[in-house]
Amino acid sequence: MTGRRTAPPGGWPPPERAQLAGEEILLRPLAESVSERYFERYPEDVEHYGDLARQWEVHDTQHLLNWAIGDVEGHVDLERQVSWLAGVLEARDFPLEHLAGNLEVAADTVEAQLGAATAQRLRGAAALVRGTPSFLQ
Repeated sequence: MTGRRTAPPGGWPPPERAQLAGEEILLRPLAESVSERYFERYPEDVEHYGDLARQWEVHDTQHLLNWAIGDVEGHVDLERQVSWLAGVLEARDFPLEHLAGNLEVAADTVEAQLGAATAQRLRGAAALVRGTPSFLQ
């Protein structure tokens, strides 16, 4: 991680809701739960990025959960979206291990509520990130 100044979340706002098997899923509360567990695992992100770390974590996790649900529903390619995000984060010198860890934490956090298929997609995306050539160097 470099000393570049991090901006607050911008770009495409994360979705607040998703549909899974005909049921509306509120994404922000799930993303906040994932965030709490994530920062237990990676407290250095708060030390490095300050309050922006939490904002970005919830923002990106809402997108990740939406993409995973969309993948289960058959209208989003989670691996493609995660590959894109990994490229963006890598260009910003954000450690890909933290993205992979976030996906695993998300899988563990939401499995009971969203089901095994969504959790499996998230774990598969974590494995994809860990298989990224720059991750292996």
